[in-house]
Amino acid sequence: MTRHKQQGTDPASCTQCAPQQDRIVEQPHKKALINRIRRIEGQVGGVRNMIENDRYCVDILTQISAVKSALDGVAIQILSSHAKGCVRKAVQEDGGEETMEELLGIIRKLIR
Repeated sequence: MTRHKQQGTDPASCTQCAPQQDRIVEQPHKKALINRIRRIEGQVGGVRNMIENDRYCVDILTQISAVKSALDGVAIQILSSHAKGCVRKAVQEDGGEETMEELLGIIRKLIR
């Protein structure tokens, strides 16, 4: 699969964007994202344990809220790098109409 290097982009943006049919992007701060996801996995395991141990409902719901917030943080970080990298590149190259529609669609999904 081919990848296209971006020149002069923000270090927090996608460093490589592939044509849409390939859907391969090198994530900036990949290690930090993976570490955050691992912590979230641990939180989800903690929720499971709370349920198994018959913990108080409000405590479980509080932890579920924390997991959702953590996932939202990861989503915002990835969305930001996508907008600064792939979307910016598409707008500069061809106006980015399709890419902007895709971006708006994913934002609609995230805010539901």
